[in-house]
Amino acid sequence: MSKNDNEEKKPKNGETFRALAYFSQIGVTVAASILTGVLLGKYLDLWLGTSPWLLLTFSLLGVGASFKVLFNIPGEKK
Repeated sequence: MSKNDNEEKKPKNGETFRALAYFSQIGVTVAASILTGVLLGKYLDLWLGTSPWLLLTFSLLGVGASFKVLFNIPGEKK
């Protein structure tokens, strides 16, 4: 094996960090979307006295928003 063969097999640091940033973006996006829905629903339930309906509704909307963002992420990568 020559020195060039070893260099071609190892991923470059820039590619590794880019992949790590991509996966951390996915986790933060999902967590933020769901957490926003839960907190907004809980606050509105306390304010309007509709417990637990708005919490459930906004939680499901947060999950839906996280799926929508996840499916849009590969299109933004171009």
